[in-house]
Amino acid sequence: MGITLQLKEIVDFCCCGSFNHLSDFVVHTGERSDYCGSSGEPQQHHDADEAEKSLSRSGHLKKHQQRPTGKKPHHCSDCGKSFTSSSDLKIHQRIHTGEKPYSCSDCARSFTTRSQMISHRRTHTGEKPFSCDRCGKSFAQSGNLTIHQRTHTGEKPYHCSDCGMSFTTSGGLISHQRTHTGDQCGKSFASARNLIVHQREHTAALTVHQRIHTGEKPYHCSDCGMSFTTSSGLISHQRIHTGEKLYHCSDCGMSFTGLDKLTIHQRVHTERTYSCDQCGKTFAAATNLIVHQRTHTGERPYSCDECGKRFTQSAHLTVHQRTHTGEQPYSCDQCGKHFALPGNLTVHKRTHTGEKPYSCDVCEDSFATWTALATHKRIHTGEKPYHCSDCGMSFTTSSDLRRHQRKHTGEKPYSCDQCGKSFIRSDSLAKHKKIHAGEPQSVECSPTPDLGSRTQSGE
Repeated sequence: MGITLQLKEIVDFCCCGSFNHLSDFVVHTGERSDYCGSSGEPQQHHDADEAEKSLSRSGHLKKHQQRPTGKKPHHCSDCGKSFTSSSDLKIHQRIHTGEKPYSCSDCARSFTTRSQMISHRRTHTGEKPFSCDRCGKSFAQSGNLTIHQRTHTGEKPYHCSDCGMSFTTSGGLISHQRTHTGDQCGKSFASARNLIVHQREHTAALTVHQRIHTGEKPYHCSDCGMSFTTSSGLISHQRIHTGEKLYHCSDCGMSFTGLDKLTIHQRVHTERTYSCDQCGKTFAAATNLIVHQRTHTGERPYSCDECGKRFTQSAHLTVHQRTHTGEQPYSCDQCGKHFALPGNLTVHKRTHTGEKPYSCDVCEDSFATWTALATHKRIHTGEKPYHCSDCGMSFTTSSDLRRHQRKHTGEKPYSCDQCGKSFIRSDSLAKHKKIHAGEPQSVECSPTPDLGSRTQSGE
């Protein structure tokens, strides 16, 4: 009966309901050690008096009791901030004292807490223990994983009270709120002139940001007509035309036009790659693997609202939509011809310059496009990868196969606009049109027929 009363008194002190046994309450508070004898074994209920005294003395019970009440008895004498435990206050006070008792053995950097030091050491070991279960990307800190996962979930937990905009990180919200308050970064300067110069950086950054909303792209490429939001974007793009590759991989010597491309490539050497579990192909970026896997699953998440055609990538949908809108934003500065793709314009310009950058290593013939070179090489290899399903004939190019298949289907897509006669080949139509134009026809000498074979076959 006495034990029950003692237990009730303890329970009344605690915030969290009731317990059938004193030992259950001990487990609840986490203070098992206060209830063990020298042997380390739990004591019986007749030791409840001693146990209660031990529990009353326990600083952990006091700390536990403060959690539900919100009591924070430990105050910082420097800034007045309050804490639940003295250990939390001690860690906080290092902000004021500058004390950093935890040092990295690799680079001698010091940290306020042990957890910060452990997190830092992963920059030396390369350890990334926190992995995304959606795309497999790994992170050194759990907080970075949490932020990354919002790219999959679309979660934006930080909301602006002024305009309602939402952000994935608190830093993004803080930066945004400065557009309402007029504050910038709070940096201080010795002279007003230096402040004015510094403020131009914010003005320029805001101007660039606003182009996201206005769609303004004031920097244009003189080679292909593509437009860019920033001058740095244009400079990086122009290296595609010049062939300049400023960024070199120190591991394998490969060169790249942009730092972002080099960074992705270097993951092949420094980080684990992302492998396709169906074909084994590996990728340096998880996003590239996701796009690739759609070739196996058949998934095409981007659909055209005009015709319903679906695509694996949003960029492919954008290009396709130009077939409906007729948009051809890339124009040739020599003949004025327009193109839907910058690559098509680049190839077209070679008709003016005569440039043929792709050479055959067998016969040294040169070609304007890589595909033309690949097709040409089949002359040397004898490869004919396109096969007719009706008769089994093989062809070097897909266009040759399509032209041949018209013999089976009877399709004649090229029609004369004067007499309506149709042809299988476009060159046959062009030859026919010369009849209407009154141009002289070239007569090709055909081989003399083998009359003996014909007679024999007729018998």
